[in-house]
Amino acid sequence: MATKWVLPLILSLFIAALSLAAAAKPVLPPVFILGDSTADIGTNNYLPGSTARADFPHNGIDFPNSPRATGRFSNGLNSADFLARHFGYKRSPRPFLSLSATSLQKKKFRGINFASGGSGLFDLTGQSLNNQKNVVPLTEQIQQFSSVKNSLTALMGAAATKKFLSKSLIFISIGSNDLFRYYHSNSSTPKEKFLSSLLFAYENHLKNLYNLGARKFGIISVAPIGCCPSQRIFNATGGCLEELNDHAVAFHSKLDSLLCKLSTDYEGFKYSLGNSYEMTMNVIQNPLPFNFTQVEAACCGAGKLNAESYCTPNANLCSNRDQYLFWDVFHPSQAASKLAAVTLYYGGPEYVSPINFAQLAEA
Repeated sequence: MATKWVLPLILSLFIAALSLAAAAKPVLPPVFILGDSTADIGTNNYLPGSTARADFPHNGIDFPNSPRATGRFSNGLNSADFLARHFGYKRSPRPFLSLSATSLQKKKFRGINFASGGSGLFDLTGQSLNNQKNVVPLTEQIQQFSSVKNSLTALMGAAATKKFLSKSLIFISIGSNDLFRYYHSNSSTPKEKFLSSLLFAYENHLKNLYNLGARKFGIISVAPIGCCPSQRIFNATGGCLEELNDHAVAFHSKLDSLLCKLSTDYEGFKYSLGNSYEMTMNVIQNPLPFNFTQVEAACCGAGKLNAESYCTPNANLCSNRDQYLFWDVFHPSQAASKLAAVTLYYGGPEYVSPINFAQLAEA
């Protein structure tokens, strides 16, 4: 008679064990990613007229498990993927333009990637002159975020959506393309005036996100873009374009001040600012401890420094890709992106302030 209780008892213990395991499993913070090609994981694949795409070889040659060109401007994963991994995900959440109408209803929905290669803080940055949609500017990315909020509100209700978004991590990596455009256009606008207008645009974008419910901002500033292979070829010595680097330094300083002001003026506004300039220059000036042997040339390209053409199926391709800082004429290699994400997540105040991205998640 006693044996008839054995199976129910085992089932009860099994269910209890599953419940405890579920309770012990950490809740992953929702992740929303906005920005340019440094974070794009395939948004521009969905823009038929876009020329700012990477959905062809040799891009993706080292993509995990199944080498393929995903639309990432990388030989594999990018910084958005590695950041998401630090927060418990396999890689970055999917691009907004890839989602179906029912995607938000899935229980496992934990974020979206809106980033678009070639985009900027200004709406005109990265756009083509032939009326074809070339990029999704940050203004439109935020409109997409707003539509997601509306869908979540319809699904969960206003109170639950507000709580969901307040706990979400908003990662933004943008600004390089605006600086490139200004520098190479030989604009007559004084540098200080241009940077002020750029930061004014950034402020409005952040306020719009805040008004939509975002509270935790992981901001990645502009790297030393004058040291990209594509810019070194404009220097007869092969060195960095220091004037362009100066723009990046000035941009970071103004962005730091802006974020400090917003955190004071807006209740619950929390941020972490990654100093990509210092992070990258540290590697360029002292590459060997980070296992890089080439910090000037692109791995995939052609011509001087492999930087006179983009990465295409017919381009030259280096074999020691993990030892290259740059994948193509503009973008970091998978190894460099991984290092950047580690620094953003764990780094000290010289690289990420006032707190790092891990601390931001707990704030």
